[in-house]
Amino acid sequence: MAVEGKTVADVVPSFAEAFPFESFNRMQEAALPAVLERDDNVVVSAPTASGKTALAELAICRTLSRDGTALFIAPLRALTNEKEAEWARFEELGYSVYVVTGERDLNPRRAARADILVMTPEKADSATRKHDSPRYQFVTDVDLCVIDEVHLLDSDRRGAVLEVTISRLRRLCDPRVVALSATMPNVEDVARWLDAPEDCTFRFGDDYRPVPLHASVETYAHGENAFADKYRRLYRALDLSQPHVEDGGQALVFVSSRQDTVRAAEKARDVVAERDIDMGARGDYEWHTEARELDDGTLSNSVVDGVGFHHAGLSRSDKNRVEAWFKQGKIGILFSTSTLAWGVNLPARCVVIRDTKLHDPLEGEVDMSPLDVLQMLGRAGRPGYDDAGYAYVVTDGAEAEKYRRLLRDGKEIESRLAGELDAHLNAEVALGTIRDLDDVMDWLETTFYYVRARAAPEDYRTEDRLRERVRETLGSLVEDGFVETDEELGLEPTGLGRLASKFYMRLDTARSFATLARSEGIDEDAVLRTVADAGEFDSVSARRDEREAVRAVLGSEVRRTSESSEARSASSGGQANATGTASAGADLDPGNRKVLAILRASMDGTTPSELQSDAWVIRQNALRLLGALRAFCAEFSDPAAANLVRRVSARVEHGVSSAAVGLTAIDGVGAGRAQKLATEGLTTPEAVREAGVEGLVAAGLSEGVAERVLENARSLPAVGVEWGEFPDSIARGENEMCEVDVRNAGGGASAGVRVTVNDVEMNTTSAYLGEATVPVGVFGADPDELTYAVEVTFPDLPLPPVREERVVRVVD
Repeated sequence: MAVEGKTVADVVPSFAEAFPFESFNRMQEAALPAVLERDDNVVVSAPTASGKTALAELAICRTLSRDGTALFIAPLRALTNEKEAEWARFEELGYSVYVVTGERDLNPRRAARADILVMTPEKADSATRKHDSPRYQFVTDVDLCVIDEVHLLDSDRRGAVLEVTISRLRRLCDPRVVALSATMPNVEDVARWLDAPEDCTFRFGDDYRPVPLHASVETYAHGENAFADKYRRLYRALDLSQPHVEDGGQALVFVSSRQDTVRAAEKARDVVAERDIDMGARGDYEWHTEARELDDGTLSNSVVDGVGFHHAGLSRSDKNRVEAWFKQGKIGILFSTSTLAWGVNLPARCVVIRDTKLHDPLEGEVDMSPLDVLQMLGRAGRPGYDDAGYAYVVTDGAEAEKYRRLLRDGKEIESRLAGELDAHLNAEVALGTIRDLDDVMDWLETTFYYVRARAAPEDYRTEDRLRERVRETLGSLVEDGFVETDEELGLEPTGLGRLASKFYMRLDTARSFATLARSEGIDEDAVLRTVADAGEFDSVSARRDEREAVRAVLGSEVRRTSESSEARSASSGGQANATGTASAGADLDPGNRKVLAILRASMDGTTPSELQSDAWVIRQNALRLLGALRAFCAEFSDPAAANLVRRVSARVEHGVSSAAVGLTAIDGVGAGRAQKLATEGLTTPEAVREAGVEGLVAAGLSEGVAERVLENARSLPAVGVEWGEFPDSIARGENEMCEVDVRNAGGGASAGVRVTVNDVEMNTTSAYLGEATVPVGVFGADPDELTYAVEVTFPDLPLPPVREERVVRVVD
């Protein structure tokens, strides 16, 4: 694959059809020999829109030509799907592309056979942690790893994940690494981390930008009202955009949220009309007809006036049309979230960042990442159309100098591992890659953290202090029960450490989950409160308009909890359950109370409108934590506790009553169908099986749906208890050993079987339930009546426990 010319057909003739252009640009030509003629790792830092993706594709071509497997790590989930669509070109050449998404959706056979794998850092982290399982073995067969936007290392929330994942992947299978980045001052540090030689390390400056960039910081008159400030910044953004639009250019305006893209576009339409700015195509009836076919009605009305919006919540077809119309020049001003800056190559003559702060459901109000700011500004200037690109940051005067420094000096890439060192060190011990103190130090030297600490000891720590920091962290892991040592100072993970690693949890959250799982009397209130109080939600804030809604939800919760606490107190001689009224969140911080209110309201499908903007993100994170808590209960408690958590999780996810939650175990039954069936009195899979197709149709399902629901219900366990020769009575002082059969006439599942007499536990067993025989001793004790109960619970399914009782009289 020697480089003999400038055209794609000359350089990679077998893959020419995989590229959407015919010739390489100046930047690409400079890096071609390193990418195509050598096996060394490569690091490329170049301005946004300069054509770095083509270098990734060239590295992939080299790997495919050698029958190897390439892994492409994209910074965002939305971009993995775009790569799948773009790389249909490789599919047409006979190569397979597979995007690795969620655990449930993973097809291990397709992944193992793929020539090109596409993942986010988080999915690559998950896959490498589970590399020794049959489902994820494919990750150890990677020959090339392309890191797109490697400057993501500097991201507060995701940088450490990318860092440890690449270090782990290199230890597992040592693939060639090609790392691509926007312009960064310390590209040599990344090269040292990845062992890229000097002649395979490239720093292309602004003179390689296809269009020169003029960037500046613009201020606005800051007021007391945040809502009004958004419109002040919007008017400033439109003032900056207007000359470029009137001169035949286009403007891309970045705002902080999906909702803001819509609101800003609606207001901008009015301003464009008031200022009589010539945009849109009011007389283009063909385009009007096409615009009416958009799924989003607001967008449909907006684009014909030359104003559009773009965010991840739009349908794929709507996004495709908006992108095409913007490229064609039909849309003059496009409002977008930051996702667009990292993904689609959609430059504009003018780029304005209207919002430098954003509301994060888990973090509250935060500054936009400097990486995001630079990535957005880099979208200014259309190659082949504009002589220059113009980029503006709109901010208040107090923060203007901060952004001027960013534009002047750039942003050095730092390691973010220090803030999460304990969790990642625990994960490596749990994976078995660290087995003793020497391994710890060897691991440390594979990290970007180590490289940066040596390059900038004044900002990090000296090498000796760094090693001491790691030893201290390891000591705390041992002290807190995540890691244990043997006599020879070998390191082994504990059950607690393995679970914390498996579920990517903060270690303080793992400790609180273990404490709850080991406690007695776990109930629904304790489950919700423990999750709401998790460290993952520490930064959630409750805005003033949300607090009344929180009080409204938890006010009824206080009364309900108080009543149940009093009932428990009366039945237990005055000792109320420790979870009591505290479970209503009275002692939680306002943000955690908000989380608790969202979870409680979600269980009933009644989330107040004031809480809905953050509810989806909080609910998704809570469902992940509930899945972890279920595993903690299975490890440290019993199947009944795990089953309780599973039912709580199903209610949070689907918003169904406690009586009908078992219906969600049926594949194809979500909130709507569960509600429909429950209204007709069908609240359990057993009731669905008994109703048959005819009964389900009578309950409102179509015949085809009814047949599928019935078939899926029959795949679930159907438990019956057979008491056999169990006596009705026994003489006082006598005893008799009996056997009780627990039979399952449906699909198999893991189950816990518990036997009690007068609510005192006699024995428990766990099994994959087909049929189980349980020994039960019948003793003629002091009480005149003995109530024996057999309870079957399913820790992995949201099915209510099956309980059967038998009363034995004690006779003299």
